Amino acid sequence: MELDLKDENNRSLEFYGGALGALIPFVVFIIGVVIIALSGAPDEKGFWPVLILAIGVGLILAKDKTAFSEVVISGMSQKIVMIMIMAWMLASIIGILMTLTGFVEALIWISDQLSLNGIGFVIATFIICCIVSLSTGSSFATILICSPLLYPAGGILGAHLPSLAGAIIGGAAFGDFIAPISDTTIASALSQKAKIGATVKSRIKYIVPAALLALVCYTLTAIWFSDIGNADENVLSGKPEGLIMLLVPAFIIYLFLKGKHLLHGLLFGLLFGTVLGLISGFLPVEQLISLDLENFAAKSFVIDGINRAVGLSIFTILLMGLVATLKASGLMDKLVDFAALRTKTAKHAEGWIATVMSMAVLLTTHSIVAVLMVTDFTNKTGEKFEIPKVRRANLLSLIACIFPFVLPYFIPVILMANMTATGKEFGIPQVSPFEVGLYNFMSWGLLVMAILTIFFGFGKNKKPNKIDE
Repeated sequence: MELDLKDENNRSLEFYGGALGALIPFVVFIIGVVIIALSGAPDEKGFWPVLILAIGVGLILAKDKTAFSEVVISGMSQKIVMIMIMAWMLASIIGILMTLTGFVEALIWISDQLSLNGIGFVIATFIICCIVSLSTGSSFATILICSPLLYPAGGILGAHLPSLAGAIIGGAAFGDFIAPISDTTIASALSQKAKIGATVKSRIKYIVPAALLALVCYTLTAIWFSDIGNADENVLSGKPEGLIMLLVPAFIIYLFLKGKHLLHGLLFGLLFGTVLGLISGFLPVEQLISLDLENFAAKSFVIDGINRAVGLSIFTILLMGLVATLKASGLMDKLVDFAALRTKTAKHAEGWIATVMSMAVLLTTHSIVAVLMVTDFTNKTGEKFEIPKVRRANLLSLIACIFPFVLPYFIPVILMANMTATGKEFGIPQVSPFEVGLYNFMSWGLLVMAILTIFFGFGKNKKPNKIDE
C-alpha cells in the first residue's frame, strides 16, 4: 500500500502546563476509549464524543487557540486520511456486494466439502490472511478484503468470534512485519539505510516462532470457546453457485501485486465485481439503485456500504486532528533528547530505541509516522554503539506491529471491529475492539520476540557486516 509519508504539520504549539498540558487531551481520549472498549461496545461511533471532548480540552489548554485550530484542521485533511476513508468506503461496498451475490454461502459449501468446522475455519482463516498480507504487503487491504468473506462464514460455522476476528487481524500483522512490499518493512529498512532483501531475510527468525505460537493459541481458543452447537444448520451446507465471485478478491490481489494504488485496486475490483454479479444473475438490478418515492429516499448496496464506513471514517478524521496537536507540541523531540542523554551501552541503546519507538507509536497512532520521527535518533544511536542496520530496522518493525494491532484505540483494531459488522446479515454479532486486540495472538507473539530481542539479545548476528551488505 502506498502511503504519503510527508508530515504536513510543521507548526509548533505551546500548552499551559508544558508537556503535561499537551498530554492531557490524549490521556482523556485513551481513558474514554478504553472504558468504552472494555464495556464491550463494538460501535466506533461511541468514540466520537470522547474525541470531541479531548480536542476541546486541548483547545482550552493551548496558548494559541488559532494555531491549535489550524493544526487540528491540517491533521484532519492529510492525504493519508482521505486515502484510508476512500479505501474503507470501497471495501465496505465490496463486502456487501460479495454477501449479496452468495459468496459467503460458497465459502460455507467449500468448508463443508473439506469437513471444516468452526475450529478448523479459525485456523484456515489465520493461514489465508497471512498469505494475503504477505502477497499485498498491506494490513489494511488484508482486513478489508478478508473480513467480509471470512467473518460471516466462520460465524455461521460456529467459530469463536473473537478468535476469528483475531485470526484475521493477526494474519494482517504477519505480512505487515515481513512482506517485502509492506510499508512498515520499507520504512524501517530504508530509514536505517538497510537493504530490504537482507532485512526481510533476517525477519524469518522472528516471524516463524511468533506465527507458530499464534497458531497454537488460535487452535486452543477455537477449541475451548467454539460454539459449534449453535451453528446455523439451515445454511451449513452452503451453495456452490457463488464461487464465481472468488474472481473479485483474486482480481484485487492481482492488482496489488502489480503495484497498483490501493484506490485503483479496490475501485477496479468493485466495478469488476458489479459487472460479474449482474452478468451471472447473482446481483439483482434493483440493488444497483432503486428509488423509494414514498420516503424520498434512494436505495443501493453502494449506499449501504458507505453508511457502514461512516463511523470509522469520522473516528479517523477526529483522531488525526488530535494526534496532529500532540506532534506539534514537540513532545517527541524532548523524549528523543532525554533518551540520547541516558544511552550508555549497546544494550541500553537497543532498549532506548524500542522505548522511543513505542512512545512514538503510542502518541501518534501511526507506525510509519513513528518510524520517521525516530529515524535520526535510531541511526545516530545505532552507529555510535555499532548496532547493525538490519537489527535496528527489525526493532522498529517489531514495535510497529505490536501496539497498533492490539490496543483498542488504534485504527487497525477499530477497523477490524468495524468489519465484524459484516456478520449482521447472518445474525452474527460484532466483536469489540478490546476483544479484537486481546485475541490477536500474532502480535502478542511478536511482543514475546521483542522482549527476547531487547532483554536477552535474541537475533544478534556475530558477523553483522554480512547481513548489512
